[in-house]
Amino acid sequence: MLGKVILALIVVIAVFIGVILLRAARFKPKSELTSSLEDVLLDENRIVWDMQEMIRCKTISYNDESLIDKKEFEKFQKLLPKLYPKVHETCERQMLGVNGMLYCWKGRKEGEPIVLMSHYDVVPVEESQWEKPAFEGIVEDGVLWGRGTLDTKGTLCGIMEAAEKLMKDNFVPEHDIYFAFSGQEEVNGPTCPAMVDWFEERGIHPAMVLDEGGAVVENVFPGVDRECALIGIAEKGLTNIEFHAKSNGGHASMPPVHTIVGELAQAVVDVEKHPFPRQITKPVREMLDTLGRHSTFAYKILFANLWCFAGLFDKVCQKSGGELNAMLRTTCAMTKMQGGKAFNVIPPTASVGMNLRLIGTDTVDSAKAYLERVINNPNIEVSVFEGRNPSTESDTSCAEWGNLCQAVADTWRKALVSPYLMMACSDSWHYCRITDRVYKFSAMKLSKEERGMIHGNNERVPVETLVKTVEFYVRLMKKC
Repeated sequence: MLGKVILALIVVIAVFIGVILLRAARFKPKSELTSSLEDVLLDENRIVWDMQEMIRCKTISYNDESLIDKKEFEKFQKLLPKLYPKVHETCERQMLGVNGMLYCWKGRKEGEPIVLMSHYDVVPVEESQWEKPAFEGIVEDGVLWGRGTLDTKGTLCGIMEAAEKLMKDNFVPEHDIYFAFSGQEEVNGPTCPAMVDWFEERGIHPAMVLDEGGAVVENVFPGVDRECALIGIAEKGLTNIEFHAKSNGGHASMPPVHTIVGELAQAVVDVEKHPFPRQITKPVREMLDTLGRHSTFAYKILFANLWCFAGLFDKVCQKSGGELNAMLRTTCAMTKMQGGKAFNVIPPTASVGMNLRLIGTDTVDSAKAYLERVINNPNIEVSVFEGRNPSTESDTSCAEWGNLCQAVADTWRKALVSPYLMMACSDSWHYCRITDRVYKFSAMKLSKEERGMIHGNNERVPVETLVKTVEFYVRLMKKC
């Protein structure tokens, strides 16, 4: 009898292994887009010159409005008509919000337009830590230096250069194209919401919105050695939460059993030991299904059988941390601590601040409730300072998605094009209330080092990369 049970068990295990391996063997790449071999002829010197002029406008955003040099923003606004006369002759430009610029390029037919977004404000710099000046637009060894080259005057330049070229070539798009440029993205200001209000009030529901987000990258997906063009189809939400505790204070020589600093420390440990549950959302599921098919066979066993190995994959992601872990769950990063100012005094108040990036069905309210359950301490007050929920997930079955992917494939011909979940927040989040086709793609090939320069020191872009950005927008606009 025991022998039969063992035999049956062996058969079950063999069948299970066979199913796992068969599914992995059948997990083959989908048919890839055929890249166009048509070249786009551009004036590289003109593109570089125009970008240099943009960089020289110190359009720095600060949360403290008194620090903002509004004249620099006005300088940028007045610069664009000089750099792009044909665009300003052809398009209507209106100012919206605090410093938003909205252009309308009329198409041949009625129909839903597309919106191409960018922002021209930049984050502050610590010039002493830069190797070259941040606002002079220096070009050296084929690289253009300056704050905003990557985030995101580079894409704004790409949009305007492409439009100027196409208009000079007498091209007219099939449907209207809007260029929406905010000068408040870095401080999450009201300008972009005001622009979305303008569309909503007129009943305009864009067929596609494209903003910053993913990029063409290498070595970011397990087992895949090709470059990947990652297009965000959703972005995580954001909230800042604080744990706050109070005490009667007192002399440190006679402490209570548990000080408020100790209670807060325990709360931090509890949160880090109990990460938010995993959620495999549509962007991640589609990315795994797209890129996983190009992975090595060992990884295919995992990605083709997530129905069985989702828990194992989750454990791997948790241990690795970083982006791999962040794409599966709401993350909570402890970022601020505050307590007493003297070694021998028990502080009357202490706090710990944290930044959460929300995923899928998690909301600001549900995240707060989860943290309260985890720490289970009535002596600690949990407060929300600000927040916004995750964006909706955009359509990847429409013609606009196909056109976008084709324009990417035509420009970066060796890249695998895939959906992606954007970890950071962008202005395009606001457009989700008027369309379900909001895509996030910074039209550049960026190395790990270059991605680290965004909001960092020595921000710069290879001239070749900038020219590719213009090529991409030319191709995309011709498909609209």
